[in-house]
Amino acid sequence: MTRWPLARYALRTASLTVFLGLWQLLTSLDVNLWLRFSQFPTVTDVARAFADRLSGSDYWTDLTDSLTRILTGFALAAVLGVATGMLVARSRLAEDLLGPVLEVIRPIPAIALVPVAILLFPSNEQGIVFITCTAAFFPVLVSTRHAVRALTPVWEEAVRTMGGGRLRILGSVILPGALPGIFGGLSVGIGVSWICVISAEMISGQYGVGYRTWQDYTVVNYPGVFVGMVTIGVLGWITSTAVELLGRRLTRWLPRTSYVPGGRAGVPRPVAAAPLRAERDPEYQAQPEQQGHKDTEEARDEHLV
Repeated sequence: MTRWPLARYALRTASLTVFLGLWQLLTSLDVNLWLRFSQFPTVTDVARAFADRLSGSDYWTDLTDSLTRILTGFALAAVLGVATGMLVARSRLAEDLLGPVLEVIRPIPAIALVPVAILLFPSNEQGIVFITCTAAFFPVLVSTRHAVRALTPVWEEAVRTMGGGRLRILGSVILPGALPGIFGGLSVGIGVSWICVISAEMISGQYGVGYRTWQDYTVVNYPGVFVGMVTIGVLGWITSTAVELLGRRLTRWLPRTSYVPGGRAGVPRPVAAAPLRAERDPEYQAQPEQQGHKDTEEARDEHLV
């Protein structure tokens, strides 16, 4: 049972090790074929800069500010996106009133709303949270809307038949049935939120991982730039994994499919049960003979007719 997880973890570790080794080799040898690896810092340079950054207080301040912005904006987007998606999916009036406005705003990149945030909000902090919320809002909205509309109406009719009202239908049918789709949108939304919050910090932020990364780029501190990139990647992976684990915990009632190497599913074959039952039960053994005799009589009567 534990053989395959250990093998997968070893494979993933080996993949990361090969990637870092190739990066170190290409940058240390200053390879310039078509891509200019001589401009890149080596892995050891990035590791040294990362260790220096960890020893200072600015790194942890930037980390706290970025996490506060992303969690605040994402929480607002989750609540508003789920509520709006359910409202649009369940109400034709809401779809007619809100649908055109939402569909016009949805294709606009959230980072393009930076001038709007600067003009609309009195502080940069509120503007960055607004951009983060907008980035995550639309994936959650669209996923929730499609998940609610995909529910079969038989479940809702069954609850109505048993005397359930709208709140009962919402709590026992719509919300549980749409949870897999909702968490799919949340997983996408948290990734988009990181992209936009970093971009917003680069443009109009004070402190934060994105702000520090851009400052390192302006002073030609390329190892510091890669420290910011690695930090963003690790934080994005941790938050996405947290959302996925929460979704799995809240949808434990769903059937899960496990990966079986080689495509061989260990499905038991019920063929051997028939001889055992035939030995124990004489009536079961006589059933095929009776069925064959019955089929013969029916065929003969049909022929006579």
